[in-house]
Amino acid sequence: MRRHIALPLPNTATAAAPRSDWQTLHKLLPYLWHYRWRVALALAFLLGAKVANVGVPVLLKHLVDALDISPGDPRAVLVVPAGLLLAYAGLRLATSLLTELRELVFAKVSFGASREIALAVFRHLHALSLRFHLERQTGGLSRDLERGTRALQSLVSYSLYTIVPTLVEVALVLGVLGWRFDAGYVWITLSALVLYIVFTVAITEWRTHFRREMNELESRAHTRAIDALLNYETVKYFNNEDFEARRYDEGLEAYRRAQVKSQSTLSLLNTGQQLIIALSLVAMLWRATTGVVEGRLSLGDLVMVNAFLIQLYIPLNFLGVLYREVKQSLTDLDRMFTLLEREREVADAPGAPALAVPEGTVRFEQVSFAYDPARPILHDVSFEIPAGKTVAVVGPSGAGKSTLARLLYRFYDVSGGRITIDGQDIRAVTQASLRRSIGIVPQDTVLFNDTVGYNIAYGRAGANPEEVQAAARAAHIHDFIASTPKGYDTVVGERGLKLSGGEKQRVAIARTLLKNPPVLIFDEATSALDSANERAIQAELKSAAQGKTALVIAHRLSTVADAHEIVVLEHGRVAERGRHADLLAADGRYAQMWRLQQSAED
Repeated sequence: MRRHIALPLPNTATAAAPRSDWQTLHKLLPYLWHYRWRVALALAFLLGAKVANVGVPVLLKHLVDALDISPGDPRAVLVVPAGLLLAYAGLRLATSLLTELRELVFAKVSFGASREIALAVFRHLHALSLRFHLERQTGGLSRDLERGTRALQSLVSYSLYTIVPTLVEVALVLGVLGWRFDAGYVWITLSALVLYIVFTVAITEWRTHFRREMNELESRAHTRAIDALLNYETVKYFNNEDFEARRYDEGLEAYRRAQVKSQSTLSLLNTGQQLIIALSLVAMLWRATTGVVEGRLSLGDLVMVNAFLIQLYIPLNFLGVLYREVKQSLTDLDRMFTLLEREREVADAPGAPALAVPEGTVRFEQVSFAYDPARPILHDVSFEIPAGKTVAVVGPSGAGKSTLARLLYRFYDVSGGRITIDGQDIRAVTQASLRRSIGIVPQDTVLFNDTVGYNIAYGRAGANPEEVQAAARAAHIHDFIASTPKGYDTVVGERGLKLSGGEKQRVAIARTLLKNPPVLIFDEATSALDSANERAIQAELKSAAQGKTALVIAHRLSTVADAHEIVVLEHGRVAERGRHADLLAADGRYAQMWRLQQSAED
């Protein structure tokens, strides 16, 4: 199918203002709500682990103080140290056990939510209009999906339900310090915590646009690489390997510069965080050691304060890393949600019924259409394809022939007029039922990089091998498939490049025959083939159209001479219509095109 210039739409992923972090989290909540009981249980396990972890320094203090007894006391070897050591080991084990239980319970939440969102985006992308997919860049789109899925797992698994418990642990430590010692320890720790959070949030917010820029440049470089690899043969035809390598390297170099900038700001953030932590450590240890020297604190108190400092240092440092990861994950997740929110250009009407096709009569009634309002393609096109008959549409390139097929498939909605099947406006029925009722053999058959059997069976999900082989026989490709070493398990390669043009067309015919729809479209299905293959394929197309309503879009007039009616399109309007002999007798535009093609063939 030829591609017309489409009306540019704003790139929502980049043009729209990014939503706030809270808005992104709000979009995520419905997916987590499905697992709310698991979330609650995982949160309980995590809080239990934090309480056990805070109890370790307290127990360690009593263990150290218990050693301050006279050497002859029998408790020195047996009772006190042994009991405290067992309790210490028990708390450590409880911390690890509760943490692992949290991971076990929460795994289904993180992976399940990630699966649901990724599937929703995938389905939504297939529901978007042809216009979106003609304009999209496959490489950048795949990177957005990949980063979004990874970001969601990171956000849900490690971030969303770790920040609150970490803050709870800090609150418990502050409570123990204030109760056991004095408010000075609390104020030092609290001041360091507030300063740390403010510094981290401020710098991370400043760094966010560097991350966005890095994502854009990575997607751009990846898109260039994918585009060059998909067009491998074209690159080779023009000896442009070095040119493509330079283009890819330009993208990589821009990405490298963005990475260096991002890493430099990250180093600034890390240095500032460590400075705040170090100053608070010095202040706390100075106050504790002074208390021991003055006799107000025991050696166990000093050990407990030191253990608390270490225990606070790790969550604080993790909190900084966590916040950075959360911001980066939200940035990546926002792009995926933006794709999910992209509005469908063609959508089913609310409560639309399924299409019923008792006969299969197709009518184009005063159809007008434009990809771009400034450049109309079709003007008041009207014709009918009677049930079980074949109508051909011919005309010069750019006349709007392939656009008719796209409109019938409802890849776009008409700008004016309507298209009906058995009297039902195709805009009033569901797209799924409409497309189940139509089969197409396109000009350029693109196959999946899978087996021949898989590509034929794609015409009807669930078809058994016997039905696949029957369709292949009807398309006269079974003998070729059977002659290959792997038969129906032969892999056709990327876009079917391991097959010839005629073989690909026969696979497309077999696939459509297996689908067995009441309405068929042949969109210049033989124009890319040589004369011998064209004649062979034409026989199969005629057999496939037997008893079905068929729209044949053709450039070569000799292939449609026996059609029930021929519609001549010129400049998007119906110039002539009638049977082959009648159009030749009228000596109009069709007769002129026929003479030109005949003389060219002679």
